Amino acid sequence: MHEVRFSGFGGQGIVRCALITGKALSMYDDKFATMTQSFGPEARGGACSSQLVVSENRILYPYVTLPGVLIALSQDAHDTYEPKLRDGGILIYEADLVKPKEDVGRVQMYPAPVTRFAEDLGNRLFANLVTLGCFSAITRIVTPEAMKQALPGLVPDRFLEVNKKAFDKGYEYGLELLDKKPLVTGETK
Repeated sequence: MHEVRFSGFGGQGIVRCALITGKALSMYDDKFATMTQSFGPEARGGACSSQLVVSENRILYPYVTLPGVLIALSQDAHDTYEPKLRDGGILIYEADLVKPKEDVGRVQMYPAPVTRFAEDLGNRLFANLVTLGCFSAITRIVTPEAMKQALPGLVPDRFLEVNKKAFDKGYEYGLELLDKKPLVTGETK
């Protein structure tokens, strides 16, 4: 079983990340997934998180208790949820927006400039798909094929191809990060 938390601020596509991943897992990777979400009263800019529990078997308790994977796309999200990441867990964070705290050896860290990559593709709103690409490559919880199959209906049709390109960019970068030794909290590049 895997417990995953996507976190950031409203407007970054945090909830959509969990929706896409949950659909990919349950419809195309033959796994079970439950999703919960929380966000502040602000439409954009407030704290936001979405959680997935993933299993090969039926899920009896749908809430994340001790996540093994944290995606943090804002400093507040990192500061709030990183202490709740299990020891040895995986932290994927927005390299240009998040400065991890010092805690050597507790988690595997993967910095990814997802917003910058999205801007290179034409719009920072594609950062969530870049993030999902990194997540898929690093964790191997969900296949890249399933993620791309899950996109129709969850992203606007007119942006489907550029969202696939954003996913591929993130996936390639995630594979590059895996080729390097994962950073442990407190190390710098």
